[in-house]
Amino acid sequence: MRTQGANGVGRFTVDINVANNDDFALVHRGLLKPNQVRRETIPAVVDSGAAMLVLPQFLVKRLGLRLGGKVNVRYADGRRAQRQEAESVYVETLGRHSTFNAVIEPKRKTALVGAIVLEALDLLVDCQRTRLVPRDPHGAIFELE
Repeated sequence: MRTQGANGVGRFTVDINVANNDDFALVHRGLLKPNQVRRETIPAVVDSGAAMLVLPQFLVKRLGLRLGGKVNVRYADGRRAQRQEAESVYVETLGRHSTFNAVIEPKRKTALVGAIVLEALDLLVDCQRTRLVPRDPHGAIFELE
């Protein structure tokens, strides 16, 4: 689905898998069964102009994510606010995964995937076809100097 951002830039939605990474640690230690990991698939707006991962508050509660500190946020329309972070958020899409902190948005219904997630998963935004594509289909490549 294609949407129009507040800054006039086209955005689109993809499904992402989100889980509680602390649950994976308990599985690794033999304290939790793999089928008990709290996880969900949620639509996520891809916005390379945004920085962070943003999750709806209802999802953070359902996944039992650990709460972090407060962060300052600025919305596309210029408003500013303080929001709480969720920690140890496991994100997977297109066969790539990593763990992130996420800004918690109380009234949001979908996730928002910003540049930090795209960069960490080595995904490119194909605006013409409104999709994410791996930069290299064989796996993420990280440039070092």
